[in-house]
Amino acid sequence: MKHAVVLLSGGLDSATVLAIAKSQGYETYALSFDYGQRHKIEIEAARKIAKSLGAREHRVIKIDSSLFSGSALTDQIDVPKDRNEIGSGIPITYVPARNTIFLAHALAWAETIPAAHIFIGANAIDYSGYPDCRPEFIALFEMLANTSTKAAAEGMRFQIHAPLIKLSKAQIVQKAVELDLDLSLTHSCYDPLPSGQACGRCDACQLRLRGFREAGTSDPIRYPAK
Repeated sequence: MKHAVVLLSGGLDSATVLAIAKSQGYETYALSFDYGQRHKIEIEAARKIAKSLGAREHRVIKIDSSLFSGSALTDQIDVPKDRNEIGSGIPITYVPARNTIFLAHALAWAETIPAAHIFIGANAIDYSGYPDCRPEFIALFEMLANTSTKAAAEGMRFQIHAPLIKLSKAQIVQKAVELDLDLSLTHSCYDPLPSGQACGRCDACQLRLRGFREAGTSDPIRYPAK
């Protein structure tokens, strides 16, 4: 059986990617991170998703949050709400070098397993303006993986899979439904309420809600009444 490390945040995109990897016959190893994010509830969502989709193993890696200061997701900075121009610049929710650091951890684990495949839920269409969600970044990291590891030097060819990279959020929702993914387990909100309920107003919530609306289906998670 093919082995794959799958970056799993607990959100809609990463859960869909885990379901895709499973549907393609991979034995999956899910990898999540506790990096001091204010929406730490996503880690519990990731645990539930990994179990639901039968991941062989699920690890949660603790990273020093002081590495990521200056982001609204890790610092005492307000998360933007009700923005009308999502994707028109790099927002304050950008976390410095996050995907680079996450993929580096995934690569180390992949080389150890060994697993030649790494999956990430990066998306360059309906996204929040993050430069580490672009196809160019994915291609360059794959090149790095194949020039910097003992496994690659000995003949293994690493592949970084970003199956959602060119899909709209609506298409991602449709793919998740097609794969019978339990979307009620997922958590996307950047700034959840103390109860854990999604705010419905941050960029992540707005993109998610728009995706469900355009896909012609309803989001199974609860939002505050307006």
